[in-house]
Amino acid sequence: MKSINKKLTSEQSAELLKILESRFIKNMKRHKGIEWASVQERLEKHPSKLWSLNEMEITDGEPDVVGQDKKTGEYIFMDCSAESPKGRRSICFDHDALESRKEHKPKDSAENMAADMGIELLTEEQYRELQELDIFDTKTSSWIATPAPIRKLGGALFCDRRYNTVFTYHNGAESYYAARGFRGMLKV
Repeated sequence: MKSINKKLTSEQSAELLKILESRFIKNMKRHKGIEWASVQERLEKHPSKLWSLNEMEITDGEPDVVGQDKKTGEYIFMDCSAESPKGRRSICFDHDALESRKEHKPKDSAENMAADMGIELLTEEQYRELQELDIFDTKTSSWIATPAPIRKLGGALFCDRRYNTVFTYHNGAESYYAARGFRGMLKV
């Protein structure tokens, strides 16, 4: 994990909050019944979460509120860019896959990047729930959290949307493609 300051300046925080509020207002269908003032209040109390959202933003993820955890009350943010975030493509699945490549290594892995950003890869269920809110990944695909038995055998899962249907596929975890990245989730 990178040792970096995981705190935004007050100017960076204010700018990010403006971006997030604008996106929130523009996409009300994603978060019916949730008030921006409540989301902003929670964000201001958790600067490390704001830092993670900024990481999602600068890698072109376009994070937005997609719901609220009924048990904890936390707001759920997911990457809502139309395609898999540009700043997180051409990466393999995890650190072991990255290390297993002898040549033509990608710059990083989905799990490493997510951990560095303080976010989680979407599960298949979360990915499908996101696709119910809008249309995503019609030209790209996104790595998703992979069950341990599949990963142990060298595989990893990814999803996309084609023919107005969400598909889940498998690939070798060490593979990487210019059109495959990952979508993340953060609870605040």
